[in-house]
Amino acid sequence: MSSSALLFAYVTTLLSALAALVWFSERQRRRFEPKPSNDQVFRCAGCSFVYTDDADVDRSRCPQCRQMNEAFRF
Repeated sequence: MSSSALLFAYVTTLLSALAALVWFSERQRRRFEPKPSNDQVFRCAGCSFVYTDDADVDRSRCPQCRQMNEAFRF
């Protein structure tokens, strides 16, 4: 076996092992990462408190000052 073929096999093996390690760690990270929420974001017009509520509501009552608010649009 020539030295260039041996070097190519060594580099290919190391890169394959590195790719497998990255793939495995990314799979583990996604498994334990929290799922994105569909909740709507609200900002109170009275006290400026920012809070979330279910996705199916259009208006929500502020938990601090009890004022009804519309969903905040980004």
